[in-house]
Amino acid sequence: MHPRTVRLFQTLPHPCGYFPDREAQNLVIDPAAPQIDRIYELAVARGYRRAGGHVYFPRCGRCSACVACRVPVARFRPDRSQRRCLARNADLDVAIAAGGYSDERFALYRRYLRSRHPGGGMDDAEPEDFERFLRAPWSPTRFIEMRDRGRLVALAATDFCTSGLSAVYTCFDPDEAARGLGVFAILSQIRMARECRLDHVYLGFWIADHPKMHYKARFRPLEILRDGAWREAPV
Repeated sequence: MHPRTVRLFQTLPHPCGYFPDREAQNLVIDPAAPQIDRIYELAVARGYRRAGGHVYFPRCGRCSACVACRVPVARFRPDRSQRRCLARNADLDVAIAAGGYSDERFALYRRYLRSRHPGGGMDDAEPEDFERFLRAPWSPTRFIEMRDRGRLVALAATDFCTSGLSAVYTCFDPDEAARGLGVFAILSQIRMARECRLDHVYLGFWIADHPKMHYKARFRPLEILRDGAWREAPV
């Protein structure tokens, strides 16, 4: 195989996580590809997303609703609701830490899954699931920790790539839901990207008019990938 060739695999159809009457499929970059770390850095800018060691992009036969999205940090300005979120969480200590397992992190992750996904299979996570889902041996992953007087209340697994920050997964204390910690995590990632002189924060995939995706449309301007080009979303 030519050293510049990258193999792509297509998954079998599986139930869609957003539309119960549809099936989904993904294109997956060969996880055994040489220099997968360098491939991933390039793939992020092309709309791919990482889950554990798998780098994928939706490719469904009868649906194209999922589109990659990102926030151009230089042009982003928080709206009124987001400014209130920043003020509400001004008492938190926010820090970048090395990615990896700890009992404290896993306890928060498990509590969050049990609150948000009861009975869905994810709510019975084990320590190895935490590691397998949030990191890969080659991924440029850091954990952004948010603490209230030393207590961990939110954790954002984030890949620090050359093209920007990629938001992998965020979990938070269910008892602190009123803080809006999911939104605060993205606002923190945007701030950190700006401080690191990175151009974008990648938020995974967006579906227009889907209730689970409304929060992403609030980060304006939001850019989406259509026909191989990034352009501003009509939101």
